[in-house]
Amino acid sequence: RGTGRAVGAHPHYASDHKDLTAEALAALAGETDVVGVGECGLDFHYGFSPREDQERVFAAHIEAAQETGLPLIIHTREADEATGAMLARAIGRKPFVPLLHCYTSGLALADAVMEMGGFISFSGIITFKKAEDVRAVAARMPQDRIIIETDCPYLAPIPHRGRRCEPAHVVHVADKLGEILGLPRAEIDRLTTENFFRLFARAGFPGRAS
Repeated sequence: RGTGRAVGAHPHYASDHKDLTAEALAALAGETDVVGVGECGLDFHYGFSPREDQERVFAAHIEAAQETGLPLIIHTREADEATGAMLARAIGRKPFVPLLHCYTSGLALADAVMEMGGFISFSGIITFKKAEDVRAVAARMPQDRIIIETDCPYLAPIPHRGRRCEPAHVVHVADKLGEILGLPRAEIDRLTTENFFRLFARAGFPGRAS
């Protein structure tokens, strides 16, 4: 089926998209190769856009996910409380499926999103020596809600850290996740693939009717 894409505005650029509406996002998401809404969310680490702009734009993405039924791909950094609060308020009004992308936060937000029926994605960060907290979160998550990624060209996993990250490096994320969960690589491949295509249902499943 080729590749799928997501539509959205990263929180770093929220100020460039202050007038972005849920309706505009939903219209873009109607294209057949779009499988998700995002990457969107809140990033209070760099502060490239004011908090109020980030929250306004994030709210538009949440509403678009609610309207389209597509998963919401979430970036959050040093904004766990605000992110969790916005998601909780919104899901109380109308359901949607959140995905915590390239997870680096604590257990509280991860647990909250699992309660919402969401998913969590781990990147090469779980291979980093100082990422004990992220590995601890991975160990606690329901296995049917975990997917893996690279976030390339950034965050290359060990043994490639410090170099450009490539999609092929996801095998190192899979190996580390298997070590954390006590599962063989083949089982990690199976469950994360099935989880991915269950989450991004519009992408279809290889070898199955979509």
